[in-house]
Amino acid sequence: MLFETNRSYLASLPRFAQDPAHFQTLLTTEAFRQKLLDLISKAQTRIYITALYLQEDEAGTQILDALYAARARCPDLDIRVFVDWHRAQRGLIGAGAQAGNAAWYQRIRFDHELNVPIYGVPVQTRELFGVLHLKGFIFDDTVVYSGASLNNVYLNVGDRYRYDRYQVIKNSALADSMVNFLQTEFLNSSAVYRLDLDPIPSTKQISPDIRQLRQRLKSAQYATHHAQDEVSGLGITPVVGVGKRNSLNRLIIKLLGAAKQHVQICTPYFNLPRTVIKEINRLLQKGVKVDIIVGEKKANDFYIPESEPFKTIGALPYLYETHLRRFAKLHQLDIHRGQLNLMLWNDPGHSYHLKGIWVDDDYILLTGNNLNPRAFSLDLENALLIHDPKHELKEQLQQEKAEIAKNTTRIAYYRELETVLDYPPPVKKLLTRLSRFRADRLISRLL
Repeated sequence: MLFETNRSYLASLPRFAQDPAHFQTLLTTEAFRQKLLDLISKAQTRIYITALYLQEDEAGTQILDALYAARARCPDLDIRVFVDWHRAQRGLIGAGAQAGNAAWYQRIRFDHELNVPIYGVPVQTRELFGVLHLKGFIFDDTVVYSGASLNNVYLNVGDRYRYDRYQVIKNSALADSMVNFLQTEFLNSSAVYRLDLDPIPSTKQISPDIRQLRQRLKSAQYATHHAQDEVSGLGITPVVGVGKRNSLNRLIIKLLGAAKQHVQICTPYFNLPRTVIKEINRLLQKGVKVDIIVGEKKANDFYIPESEPFKTIGALPYLYETHLRRFAKLHQLDIHRGQLNLMLWNDPGHSYHLKGIWVDDDYILLTGNNLNPRAFSLDLENALLIHDPKHELKEQLQQEKAEIAKNTTRIAYYRELETVLDYPPPVKKLLTRLSRFRADRLISRLL
């Protein structure tokens, strides 16, 4: 009964019809960077970029220089960049006092004397309690969807890369809907300020406006009046959500509950919300095969090699591994019989940032949502639900899955994962102390 209810819910969602010939899956970080630069150089009417951050480094400079070149080439081009308000005004974690990317945006604007607006979006009054985690780059009628931000490691400039998913979708109705959301919710908000212009108000000065923005975002949705309730072939539903029990959270649970045979989940951090764990347990009881691909702790973007000075944030990959080991131990029988496959991704020296859900090859969820308690309650998240009843994306789907699987290994027994006793002394000391005071649970909800 619950299965049918979930399937009915998914079937009732409005969808933008999608031509499969205009849906492309990129398989490498370098291809993603080249595609962004190519689309920026060819844009004729609009460029709307939304990311957690646009970093002051070689890759970030490539993107920002390309945007200014596009402005010089086409003065009427509508260019807007949206980044997280807090993240743009602080330095890197553990890097000491830094001016942040906002100071760089202002220097570049002064040098060029052209107008490329970069907006800071404050989802909360403090970064710890919520950030702009929307994804999507719109170039004219093309949407590039990825969980990546814009810096060296995400764009593979240099020796390291951070692996993500990259879809290129030409769909004017979808692009219009996503741009309309940014215009309506951000450009019309008194809490959203340009970071490339001086002066920038303090967070305290605009705190009432930030609270008002967050309250409005709780009920905000993508406009789908040009979508159809019934699409016979490939279709796309954009979804957005912030706060507990939001529309995106509901969609994720309904999507998992609609699985008949097979579910694949990708997340960089094994820190699943209770509602997701509960749904996975139900799937396993029903006999549905579940594959979960997570980053091995050394492929985590917070991992710090033992050869480098320890920082508190470096304990996070180990904390996530303790969660994974506990889950694997509880489900050892499911692992043994091949119904549950826990896969660790690791390409030495590189990191893993994939998110998404595949259900029976009928549904594919593209999202920046980390499938963790923070994403389910604090950050502003979005997703594109792809419905592919005729399996028109089957070949692309198989290629992407094969590329992801290249650097994965299966956990056959939970004891293959280390325990706290195996960890470096600073990590062992910190996690033991946190566990003693049950602070690890609080940290898991916030990070």
